This record gives sequence, structure tokens and C-alpha cells, in this order.
Amino acid sequence: MTVLVTGATGNTGRHVVAELLRRGERVRALTRNPAEARLPAGVELVEGTHTAPETLTEALAGVTKLHITVTAGLADVGVDLVKRAVDAGVRRMTIVWGGYVGPTEQAMAESGVEWTRLEPQEFMSNALTWVDSVRAEGVIREPFDLPSAVVHEGDIGAVAATALVEDGHSGKVYNLTGPQALTTSERIAILGSAVGRDITLEQITRQQAIDRLLAEGVSVADAEYVVGWHSDPPVEARTVVGTIEKVTGRPARTFAQWVAEHADRFRP
Repeated sequence: MTVLVTGATGNTGRHVVAELLRRGERVRALTRNPAEARLPAGVELVEGTHTAPETLTEALAGVTKLHITVTAGLADVGVDLVKRAVDAGVRRMTIVWGGYVGPTEQAMAESGVEWTRLEPQEFMSNALTWVDSVRAEGVIREPFDLPSAVVHEGDIGAVAATALVEDGHSGKVYNLTGPQALTTSERIAILGSAVGRDITLEQITRQQAIDRLLAEGVSVADAEYVVGWHSDPPVEARTVVGTIEKVTGRPARTFAQWVAEHADRFRP
């Protein structure tokens, strides 16, 4: 039996792959560029993208379990992706939501097969957007300084792998957070201590934050959604829950642990 992981080289996808391999599963990884995937040995690499489900007949052949991460471009084709997966013989699915229950999430819930939806709040890896300004100036520019129970992407991968491999998770919706609700300033202090330098928070306006995203190619709607979310995070995003430990049997990793793994990327 084969597990297909879409978005296998993304922030969470590569952790899903690693956890499945650790559990001895046969893993097929879907990626746009297999030559640059940098995934562990033993993974079957397949070229493609889940945003073009009509091209995935071969990728889905022999697959009984599927992991999907909702990304830009999936909203219009996600329903088709789920249908094709079910028709191909997939009987268990996990999905990392896109921040709200959209067409793909709904289609999976109505698919008639076992499914688990993961609803992580803010990713710790969002801090990687700070790399360039920290390295060059020792400055981080953000519009808000509010608490967020940021979650390690490796823990998201661990929960997904558990739900795919073990019974008892069908029909479950898992809100995922880290073990602490930290403000932007608190995260910056942890990062500065780890890299051995003072890092300053420079607050920018809401519009400046939107304009920054637009300059990166983000749509107006998505930019306004992201900045709006950060301006008033939902209660789920700032309230610590123990779902990760309950599902995996391991405590959720701290932001300090994440920083230790990535500290060299922030050093000049």
C-alpha cells in the first residue's frame, strides 16, 4: 500500500514524508521538480502538482492513502482532486486546511472515505520571512505585536502521519497549536538570544504590510486576509491546546526548538 503526499517539498509536506518513512510506510512524493526535491532516500518521487488533478492518474495508481495541503490554486480544482482520488482507490485522507473550510476540505468530509482535517494556526516557519532583514540590519518589520500559539511544522507532519497510519482519527478535526502563545516581541527575543545579537522590532502600518505582500505577488484578497488575520487573531490562534501530544504521544515543540534548528539562517 502506498501513501501519496502532495506538496511534498513544502513546509509541512516534507515532514509528513519523513514521519511516514519513520513508520515504515511506502511513500510517493508529488513535487513539481523531483531533481531538486531533497527528500530522504526511499521516497518514490513523482513529478506533478495537486492543482492539476487531471494529470495525476499515474501518481494515484495503487495509492490507498493521501495527504493534501491546501495551497493557492486548489480552490477551483480541489473537489475534482478528491473525486479522482476516491475513484482511484484512496480510502484514507488527511488535509491541512487553508485557514478556513473551503471546497476541498468540504469535499473530503463528504467523500465517503476516512478523513482527518488538520487546522494548524500560525506556523513557526513564518519567521523565515524575517531572515533577510535580520541578517542585513538586525531588524524585523511587522505591523502587530500580538500573541500567537505558533506551531512547529514538524508537529503538523507528525499528526498527519499518525492519522494516516493509525485507526481512530476518521472524521476528526484537529486544531493544532504550539505549547506557548508568544507575541512577536517574545519570539524576536528568543531568536535574538539564539543567534547572539540584538534584533529590533520596527512596527509598520497595516497598509505597509499589505503593500509588502502585494509586491511579493500575493493577490489583494489574500493580502488583506492575511494581514486582517494577524490584526485580530482568532481565539484558537492564541489559545494553547494539547492536541499534538494527545495524538502523537509527544509534547509539541517550542519556538525555541524551532529557532535552534534554523538559527544559522539568521546569522550574517
